[in-house]
Amino acid sequence: MAWLAMGPAKGRDVDAAELRLRFSASLDRARRELVDATERGEGGRTALASHAECIDGIIRELVAQARLQTRTPLAVFAVGGYGRKSQFLYSDIDLLVVFGGAIGRPEERFVKALLHPLWDLRFQVGHHVREHADFHEPDTTNPEYLLALMDLRPLAGDRDLIDRLDGSMKASAPAWRPRILDALITLTDQRHSEFDDTLYQLEPDVKDGPGALRDVWATRLLLRLGGDRRGGVRGASPDRLRDAEEFLMRIRSGLHVDAGRNVNVLSYELQEKAVDRLRYGGPDMRRRVEALMTDYFKDARSVTRALGRVRRAAVPPAPTPIRLIGENLMWVVEGITFADAAKAAAAPAEWMRLFEASVSRNVRVADDALALIERELQKHAYEPEVFHPTADHRQRILQFMRPRPGLSARLSEMRDCGLLGAIFPELNEISCRVTRDFYHKYSVDEHTLLAVRNVERQLNNPRFGPILREIRNPELLVLALLYHDVGKAREGDHSIVGAEMAEGMIARLRLDEAARQTIDFLIRHHLKMSRIAFRRDTEEPEVVRQFASLFSTEEHLKLLLLLTLCDVGAVSPDTLTTWKEELLWRLYVDAYNQMTLGYGDDIINRDEALVAALQANRPQDIPEQEMAIFLEGLPRRYLILFSHDAIYRHVRLSRDIRPNEAHFFLENNAEVWELTVVSLDKPFLFSNICGVLAYFGMDILRGHALTSLAGLAVDVFQFADTDGFFARNSQGRKEFDRRLDDVVSGRTDVTSLLKSKEDSVLTRRSLVRRTPVVYFDTAHSQRYTVLELVADDAPGLLYRVSRVISDHGIDVDLVLISTEGQKAIDVFHITRGGAKLTEDDEASLKADLEGMLQGPAD
Repeated sequence: MAWLAMGPAKGRDVDAAELRLRFSASLDRARRELVDATERGEGGRTALASHAECIDGIIRELVAQARLQTRTPLAVFAVGGYGRKSQFLYSDIDLLVVFGGAIGRPEERFVKALLHPLWDLRFQVGHHVREHADFHEPDTTNPEYLLALMDLRPLAGDRDLIDRLDGSMKASAPAWRPRILDALITLTDQRHSEFDDTLYQLEPDVKDGPGALRDVWATRLLLRLGGDRRGGVRGASPDRLRDAEEFLMRIRSGLHVDAGRNVNVLSYELQEKAVDRLRYGGPDMRRRVEALMTDYFKDARSVTRALGRVRRAAVPPAPTPIRLIGENLMWVVEGITFADAAKAAAAPAEWMRLFEASVSRNVRVADDALALIERELQKHAYEPEVFHPTADHRQRILQFMRPRPGLSARLSEMRDCGLLGAIFPELNEISCRVTRDFYHKYSVDEHTLLAVRNVERQLNNPRFGPILREIRNPELLVLALLYHDVGKAREGDHSIVGAEMAEGMIARLRLDEAARQTIDFLIRHHLKMSRIAFRRDTEEPEVVRQFASLFSTEEHLKLLLLLTLCDVGAVSPDTLTTWKEELLWRLYVDAYNQMTLGYGDDIINRDEALVAALQANRPQDIPEQEMAIFLEGLPRRYLILFSHDAIYRHVRLSRDIRPNEAHFFLENNAEVWELTVVSLDKPFLFSNICGVLAYFGMDILRGHALTSLAGLAVDVFQFADTDGFFARNSQGRKEFDRRLDDVVSGRTDVTSLLKSKEDSVLTRRSLVRRTPVVYFDTAHSQRYTVLELVADDAPGLLYRVSRVISDHGIDVDLVLISTEGQKAIDVFHITRGGAKLTEDDEASLKADLEGMLQGPAD
């Protein structure tokens, strides 16, 4: 019986300790060589294969030693990435052990003798143990294992068994292929969905993300499974795929070296190290990182396109009769394409017909048509007007931009083949552009197209769909979204710069003055609505009045609502929460009422009617006099902020309240919790409640603090239980109530409580500590001074800030909280003695806040 690569027989008697030392020395040398190659920017396939071959030698000797444990024929294989010799510094090694007969105790001893020394060498080992008979039919219960078998590489064992296993798998290949294909496609789709199906991540996963190394492997496997039978790789040469893989490998090798472990996310911090290692030049770090990420996106896009082509070739749709659907257009199984390629190449002005026909049927554009356009654009430097030389052509572009299912997908195809940038050259400046703000998740151009996708999704939204359908010219919304962030490519306020850059597009399309004003307005003010909704007290009439004064028409208000909704939703999958959507909706409704129903100052005139309605509908357990006493001195906005049921609950909470006592009510509404605390007013009350919420890890979304003339304080907080404290702890509500009562009553010092908590919490730090910004706004509110604070987010931040405010004898009436990545933006509506702050008050408070924020957390 032939034995594969066993090494010298005398190696079987070597002392285990001596063997381990020799293996360690060999492995250390191989790892140093891989690290050195990586530091030179050469940690690609050659260096990785050399690393794998060192491990091969160790495993072969271990198999030779362990072979004495059993007489059963056996073979050991490398599988997965190790099977492909893509062995990164801290990657797992995956092994398959196959026995020619039944597995008993001797075979189990062999496996232990093989694996234990590998574990001693600190390898992470994934292993499968099978009998040869298991390979007659595919194991469909474990799709990951099924796919790993596609990269079998024999390391050691009986040659006869290896040959028989190879024969078994070839004989059963027809049965294996459909199952492998199904497993590959299913796992690929699941993996892509974790990244919102886009490769344009600002911190991409170079192993698992769309367009990353797993997609390179998936592309090659699909080719082996039949993905090239119908020319599925046209436009994606093997050399291009190989070059992209080499680049991705070198990046991933660097991540392992820098992190000292199996890390595959190219984070902001590691991007800066990668540009040094890969020798990217540039005037500053930002430009160098942008150059790196541009190359990454281009290579990932090449991989994605190749994968898409071979996937469609490997799993073709049902045959469709070829249909002519317009001038030089036909609908084939692959999608919409040109009937006469030569005629199409000579008529770039007609290319938009292809995409209009595609979006109107919600069918993709065929690969050959996209490849033709890409080739022609690379050969010719067309001016934008070439694509819309007549009024009919310009109207066709506007018609194409009307929101429909599939519009963003067609725009993505246009982007990838170069046509979108040819028609709208300003968009080329944001192609693959990164924004390193710890807030956005995608490149600027991908964020833009995702925002357009969000417009499509509003079509069936029961709340926003009717508004979108009321818009007379919704194509202007799409054009504004395409240009809303182009200004990020240049210096200055990107809203203003973007509006100026859009003028070229407006002129080329010869839009009328009304359309120009609409697009200009939406781009210039595209941040306005979110800033007011998330950072200002939109329940205050003056805020709503000033916001409503921006708009000359109701149409502009509706358009800005939709643009804001789609823009915020495209920042990351988690940015547009139900809470934020509700805040935008409320601001829209209030502004609409302000414009159409005289909402604003009239609210004050309706106060008596509101009180009368409150009294008329009060429950029997609340006497009229008790209601009147409770309301006396509370701000009139209280009647607008809270429902009748909430106000009646507040009245009941205020009963029989004594000094150093608090009555509170906690309720949950989907992802938002609301805490109402009623007590006799005293210093630091608001701050102490903030401290308790911080202690339990709650993210405060909004806070109201109202005080009556009788000294009764009503504090209402809306917060999110981000860490799931209540869900994870059956007694969580009771513990929360007890802590809150102890702090408000003065039995527990909240500062000491928070200190013990913070000492045990591992907080996230930004790469560069942010200089805090403290800003006072006296224009937006007639009654309050608005304090806006921007600082590094940290546990207990709101408590520390509100405590400084209380130290100055200043009252907090409302807090709006927003977090953008690692940046906290907290907005306080404050007064002293019922009036706005003086300039001296502001200066003193600002100095103490900045001192607290720049110093260590107490």
